[in-house]
Amino acid sequence: MEIAGKNALVLGANRGVGRAVALELAGAGATVIAGAYDWPADTASLAAELDRLGPGHRVITADLREPAEVELFFAAFANDFPRLDILVNNLERGGMPVVHGPYNEEQWDREIATTLKAKWWVMRQALPLLKQGGAEAAVVVISSIAGLVGRSGPAGLIFNDAYAAANRAVSACCQTWAREGAPTVRVNELMLGLIKTRHAEGTRGWELLSADQRRQLHRHVLLGRSGELAEVVRTVIFLLSQATYMTGAVLRLDGGYLLGGEAVPPMPPGVL
Repeated sequence: MEIAGKNALVLGANRGVGRAVALELAGAGATVIAGAYDWPADTASLAAELDRLGPGHRVITADLREPAEVELFFAAFANDFPRLDILVNNLERGGMPVVHGPYNEEQWDREIATTLKAKWWVMRQALPLLKQGGAEAAVVVISSIAGLVGRSGPAGLIFNDAYAAANRAVSACCQTWAREGAPTVRVNELMLGLIKTRHAEGTRGWELLSADQRRQLHRHVLLGRSGELAEVVRTVIFLLSQATYMTGAVLRLDGGYLLGGEAVPPMPPGVL
């Protein structure tokens, strides 16, 4: 898929991963429709950066946890854009235990609603637009290794229970969306580990961890560090433009975190 000339909807676009992806797509010649909700100062600065990259880009603010707002969001999109070619479904809310402490009902509901429910309502509206006309289209759903590790080990300070449960459910939904999108719409999941601005450096929770707690997290990563935003962006672009025979797949970008808990012992000499 050529990125230039495509209409790309990037959600959760005003900060971190979503912002970096939105700006990369705009720089590559796509018309970017950026979805945002909170952090109004970041939303305004994103709009200014997109304007500097060229005309036609748009930022739409909406609370996509609400089905009625999702419908209005896509009605506004369809009114202004003839087609949808690319979707980066990057909606999430993960309350770090080190920040929020024990759950209350509001925090639990917010994580489930943003990370899972909003993604589902968005896909319900987006897939018909992506399939319209039968042209090639691609979706990348951003998720987290929290769905696999849960609140365990050193990550137990940064991954909460509802966030982990929501991400496990996202993986199941991605398989359904890939089936629904076939054969013209590819849907793949990008599962992130410790990424700067997302569960690592650049977040409030990371700064609340002690130096030893941060070291333990990085020791659990085979590559010994957090991922860079540029590494995430390159992977998203690969899934959108190069991985043309990949759909319904999960690509894990975690530096080997899931493998880091077990060391490989030396081969024993044996007795024969």
